[in-house]
Amino acid sequence: MTKTFKTLDDVNVAGKRVLLRVDLNVPMDNGKVTDVTRLERVAPTINEIADKGGRAILLAHFGRPKGRDTKNSLKPIVEVLASVLKRKVGFAEDCIGEAAERAVAAMKDGDVLCLENTRFHAGEESNDPAFVDALAKLGDIWVNDAFSAAHRAHASTEGLGHKLPAYAGRTMQAELEALSKALERPARPVIAIVGGAKVSTKLELLENLVTRVDALVIGGGMANTFLHAEGVNIGKSLAEKEMAPTAQRIVAKAEASNCAIILPVDAVVAYHFQANAPSQAYGLDAIPEDGMILDIGPRSIDRVNAAIEDAATLVWNGPLGAFELAPFDAGTVAAAKHAAARTKAKKLVSVAGGGDTVAALNQAGVADAFTYVSTAGGAFLEWMEGKPLPGVDVLKKS
Repeated sequence: MTKTFKTLDDVNVAGKRVLLRVDLNVPMDNGKVTDVTRLERVAPTINEIADKGGRAILLAHFGRPKGRDTKNSLKPIVEVLASVLKRKVGFAEDCIGEAAERAVAAMKDGDVLCLENTRFHAGEESNDPAFVDALAKLGDIWVNDAFSAAHRAHASTEGLGHKLPAYAGRTMQAELEALSKALERPARPVIAIVGGAKVSTKLELLENLVTRVDALVIGGGMANTFLHAEGVNIGKSLAEKEMAPTAQRIVAKAEASNCAIILPVDAVVAYHFQANAPSQAYGLDAIPEDGMILDIGPRSIDRVNAAIEDAATLVWNGPLGAFELAPFDAGTVAAAKHAAARTKAKKLVSVAGGGDTVAALNQAGVADAFTYVSTAGGAFLEWMEGKPLPGVDVLKKS
């Protein structure tokens, strides 16, 4: 594959001050980090730069502070990061100005330093040139390893790429290579699975996908809106009935683009939205008036699996049913296991992303078997919608 951006393979970092944009926006509870997934994702890039004698200067945001706010300090995260990296990580009380400059000046080759939350300064989100200059002064090169923030044109995620030689870190590189395989230069046929509650939140995604994939499986509450638009009685199921004309328009666009739309042909119905509520499968012509569709039925599972069987590439965003409640995770789990088995057999390139999707794949125990699972929510979705990502585009220009 032709690389359209530079990576750590294209630069000698020894002795250089490397401004490294990472994602340290981890979940916390009472000042304690509760999930280190994102720290583990950035660890290879940080360790590689330090092992090669570079001075790794970490830039990151945390939360949405308006100005300096100790609740959003990166300091408590630094100790946890140090244990993930198995090396010492210094901390500077600010990301620009005297405190930052002093801490950077004291670094030796192989050191790792984390600067305080970039969002403590309004210039970060407004991509203010003066703030970009103040950051750029601290480094010789800029490495972006935060794909999850790549959809924002902020100072540390995009602005620095216009000031310093720019490179993709290893996480960013893996993400971009996986995404390119999935939609930009995919092996065909390509199938997309899109689930979730609402059509309204995934409109642009569906509009973009029907012109780029060979088959589109629609599941979750969204599928109910499409079924309603086709005149199916969906009882008391979650649906956006006012979106019926939009659903019809998407189906028409899919037909014009030669994209097969795969909707449920049967459904698992319950009368209460709760775990282990009594339920049974019904054909679409027999959904009870007071019933709720909470998962795809057994015939639909077979149909989705057959579509996965035919595909060379799979892109997945969103569960097929109310996966957070057993047994209504059955459809999602069955499809995930089938995709994982095809991937293991080297017959499928499978790329998935979005918070609920990652949770569903973890629940099915197959996240590790997919070709790539993106932990980026907004950026993954905007990429799937076909929107430009400023933090990626700036890497391609330099």
